[in-house]
Order: sequence, then structure tokens, then C-alpha cells
Amino acid sequence: MSSNVQAYLSFFITHAPSLYIYKSLLPIHPSSCHCTFMASFIIKLTVLSLCMLMVTGFDYKDALDKSLLFFEAQRSGKLPDNQRVRWRGDSGLSDGFAQGVDLVGGYYDAGDHVKFGLPMAYSVTMLSWSVIEFEKEITDVNQLEHALDAIKWGTDYFIKAHKQPNTLWSQVGDGGSDHYCWERSEDMSTPRTAYKVDAEHPGSDIAGETAAALAAASIAFKPYDSSYSQLLLLHAKQLFYFADTFRGKYDESISNARAYYPSGNGYYDELLWSAAWLFEATNDQFYLNYVIENSALMGGTGWAVTEFSWDNKYAGLQVLLSKVLLSGGNEAHQAILKQYQAKAEFFLCACLQKNNGHNVPMTPGGLLFVDGWNNMQYVSSASFLLAVYSNYLSMANAKLYCPSGETHPFELLTFAQSQADYILGKNPKAMSYMVGYQDKYPAHVHHRGASIPSVSVLKSPIGCLEGFELWYNRQEANPNIIAGALVGGPNQEDEFYDQRNNYEQTEPAIAGTAPLIGLFARLSSLSGGSVYVPRDSSPKHSGQNVYVPRDSSPKHIEQNEHPVEILHSITKVWKHNGVDYYRHKVNIKNTCGKPITELKLAMENLSGPIWGLLPTLEKNVYELPSWIKVLNPGSQYTFVYVQEGSQAKVSVLSYH
Repeated sequence: MSSNVQAYLSFFITHAPSLYIYKSLLPIHPSSCHCTFMASFIIKLTVLSLCMLMVTGFDYKDALDKSLLFFEAQRSGKLPDNQRVRWRGDSGLSDGFAQGVDLVGGYYDAGDHVKFGLPMAYSVTMLSWSVIEFEKEITDVNQLEHALDAIKWGTDYFIKAHKQPNTLWSQVGDGGSDHYCWERSEDMSTPRTAYKVDAEHPGSDIAGETAAALAAASIAFKPYDSSYSQLLLLHAKQLFYFADTFRGKYDESISNARAYYPSGNGYYDELLWSAAWLFEATNDQFYLNYVIENSALMGGTGWAVTEFSWDNKYAGLQVLLSKVLLSGGNEAHQAILKQYQAKAEFFLCACLQKNNGHNVPMTPGGLLFVDGWNNMQYVSSASFLLAVYSNYLSMANAKLYCPSGETHPFELLTFAQSQADYILGKNPKAMSYMVGYQDKYPAHVHHRGASIPSVSVLKSPIGCLEGFELWYNRQEANPNIIAGALVGGPNQEDEFYDQRNNYEQTEPAIAGTAPLIGLFARLSSLSGGSVYVPRDSSPKHSGQNVYVPRDSSPKHIEQNEHPVEILHSITKVWKHNGVDYYRHKVNIKNTCGKPITELKLAMENLSGPIWGLLPTLEKNVYELPSWIKVLNPGSQYTFVYVQEGSQAKVSVLSYH
């Protein structure tokens, strides 16, 4: 980049109260499209107006904020002064006391008031993974404090539940008696029996998942509270030893958990999963050797799965270990790590519908469909893994090779975005399946606290059966909006029935919302202009990284003779070994009144990697991803490339 441009950028970053956009569009031939354009005009916009122009589609920042609010709505225990969900009150203040242990705190799993340890630990693992992978994106939208608070509310509880090395208190409350009542958590009259696993009554799955959660959380907290991070790691190591030494399924020790969160595929996946997270947290080869030596016996390199959930961790494990492979090093274990990667890519290709027929089913409206009961939890977890693996591939300058074709990193992210957009409203029902997002969302959520007026409004207690009579069967909407709750979602035909007794579709759960934190954070950077920089892997140089403020760089419009407007922007600048690198964001918009298909773009002077377009057989010619069949009038699409020096020239080659 020339010194003049650098000087302009420096001035712009410091002083830009407003800026100018130069648009130069030649008239379109009337035979191609009946559109009218003003040529070579200048629009002056404030920075705020420009940001509004550049943000397209859904507001992922708002969706992220609401997702974290849901975790506050699910809190058990003494609520803090900074609690934002004000219709909630203190609850479960004597949990564990009957057994002589303080188990106050933690999260209610869904629309009831049992504290199930397995989905709670999985949720904290996913929250922590979100912060680890997307820390910058979460920070950019001012949600890091809330994300760490959400993690800590869980990890503080796990520390209380792990008072002895080989004992873990794993559940508070009984599903049977709890489901017999419909009452607010603040009014609970059901037994609060606490259940544990120990050496005589093992639970390798729940102890392993809790170890994974604490290990992942230790990474998330390390830059901000090193002593707390070390404490979490100590508990994680002890719990891993406990899980591995005293083996058994937790639902054989806590039998009443089996009807709600059964250990369907055993505990081998959690043992490998927790070891992988401990390796991430410690870089101790002992834990890497564990996942290598037990890869076949425990199914890590044998299981090819099409779901990732609180019960089945194999896909997450395989993606996490693929990072170890793609990051380089560990040459002695490359062969086994490649087997893990092969299984990870089986899952990802199955989601992308590129797995030679062995794909995850999809609804006619384009939603991944795994199960009729709370299907959205599988959608959110799969989308999270797609977003994470997209970053891993980009970091390694690699591609995904599916049986049905080569796949570029941005295709994974684009598919994940399609699932997020379905959740937020781009679906046959034109409604958000996240409560409180936009105007149309489920109003009869299967959630006790949301369906009964707050204790601050209706102060008299609501009895066990009284809740069913007065509130469960009401036809009116819930009095409390439980913002950020991801409900179970539609069936395999995209049908959804907003009824409180339809718990398969209208009940939310923390296990479903947790992966959305990372997903929405990553997607917010697409519209916001940040770029993925893995923790501790940003370009190293003697100076300081220079970041162009979000959507505040000079804009240039390419001239062409086609009904497509191309807006080119620089969204990040950094220096590496004395060389300036630029992240370019290109927005293409159909400014014609007719749909456009088979759009092909020519890219001249492109010297760096590109995300969001697919190369064709023609040199320097690119096309949109295969699932974007049509660019409708007024719709937009964004792709990104990174390179040193001047920007590439983008032009329309052909279209229909």
C-alpha cells in the first residue's frame, strides 16, 4: 500500500467524524434489467450511518446478548446485585443442606427446577469453548464480562460439588416429583434431594464432562484471573483421575437421572473429551498420549457420528483434536490425529450434505434435523463446530475434502450462518425460535418461571397443583419473556405449534443455548468487520497491531456494466515482519429488479486467501457457494480476502 494511502488511513482512524462514498455505476442496458441508476454521485454519511449500511441480515450481536441473558434466567441460588433478568428471584437456597453439603447455585437445566449435572457441565464446556475460540469477537461486542460470568456461575457450583477428590455431587432435585408440580423456582415445594457419584457408585461420564468443563474454563479465565484458573485446573485433574480410575455410567449410580439425561453411549467419549481439554489447558503430553493410546478402544477414531450433544461428545472431541493436528507439531502422533480428523470431517461433511448420502437429514426449509425432541440443541451444536472448524482450516490455510467435493473454510461458516438465520427467523414460519428476538417468537414457552408472574408482581406463593390449574393451561402468552431461550423448534416438516404443553417443541434448555454464544459471536464479526485471530497466534512483530475501526475504512465502488453493486472495504490492518496486511470485505448487492443466478466474478491481482467464494475451472474466476442459488433483488452477499499491498480488482464476468 502506498504511503499516501497509509497516511490517509492513519488520519481516518483518528479523525473520521464522517466520510464519503464514491459510487460510479454505468447505466444498465435495458434488455438486461429495467433499473435506473445515478452515476458518479457522492454520498456523505456519518460513521453511524455507514455502520447501519454495512450490517446486513440479522443482528447477531443482539442475539448473543439475549443468549447470555437466558443463562441469567436459569440461575439457581442467591442472585447477584447485577442480575439483569429482574423477574427472577432467589431460589434453592438450602440445596444440599440435608446431605451436609452446600450446593446452592448452578443452573436449572430447562423449564423445570432440577439441577442435572451432565447437561450443566456440557453447557459450561461449550460456553468456555466459545470464549476460547471467539474471545476477540465476544469482546468486540462488549459481552466478555457476561460470558465469563455465565461460566463462573457454573464453575463455582462445580467447585462446591467437588469437596473430595473422588466424590462429585451430580444432581439436586428429582425429575419425577419436580415434574409433578408447576410452580416458580422461588416457591419450590418439591424435595431437593442431592445425589452424588463416588468410588463405590461411579459416574465416569459426568465426572469426565465436569473435568472437561473445568479445564476449558481454566483456559478462558487464565488471562483474567490466573489463580482462579489454577483452582479450576486442579479440580479438573482430580475429576479426570476419578472418572478414569473408578469407571461406570452415572445413571446406574443415580438411577432417577436415566429418564431425563441418560448416558446413552457410555462414558468413553467423556474420558477422551476431558483428556483432550486437559491437554489444551496444560500442554501436558500425558493427556495427549491418553487420547492417542485409547483412540481405538474408546471409539475416538472409530465412531463416525452425525450428532454432537450433552450425551455424545465424539464430534466435538474429533474437531478439538483436529486443531492439534492442523496447528502442527506432535509429529509422532500424526497418524492417529489424522484418524480423529477423518471422523471430524465425516460429521462436518454430513452436516454440509456432502457426505455421499450419509448426511444429517434436513427439513424442507433447510434446517438440520436430528431428533423430534428439542432438535434445536443439535442444530446449535453442529453449527458451532462448523464455525470452529472453519477457523481451524483458515488458520492452517487448508480445505475440507468431502466425498461430494472440495469445501472451502468459508463454506462451513456460511452453512452455519444459514442455520443461525433459520433460528432467528429465516424459516417457513417467518418467526424466531429464540424467545425475545425480533417481534415474532414463541409466546407459550414450556417454562415454569416464565409462565407465572414474577414474585415481585404476584407475591403470594403458587402451589404445586395450583400452577397447573391457573397458569399451565392458560391460553394467554407467558407473562415473563425469557429472552434468549432457544426452544425445541419445528418438526421435520418445519411445523411448529406454540403450545405450553408441547414441551418437545417449546421447552428451552441451557444445552441448546450454550453453543450459540460462540456461533453468534463469530457471525457478528461478519457484519461487524472483525477477523479471526486465534488466541496467542496473531502475527508477531515489534510494533503494535493496528486495527481499523469497524466499518470505518474508505469505501471504493468498482465500475462495471452489470446490475450488481460492489462495495469494497478494508476492515483490518496489521503489520508482520515489516509488511502491512489488509483484510478486505467485499459486499455485492443485486441492485436490479430481477433475480440473478450463476453469478461469476473475476478477481484480478488477488495474492492472498479468500473466504466466501468458490474457485471455478477458469483462472481467477469465482462463484458463490453452491447452496446460494439465487441473488434476489436487493439482497446482498459478503466475502472476504486477506493480502498485502493494494486491493484486488473485483468485476462481474457473467450472470443469468
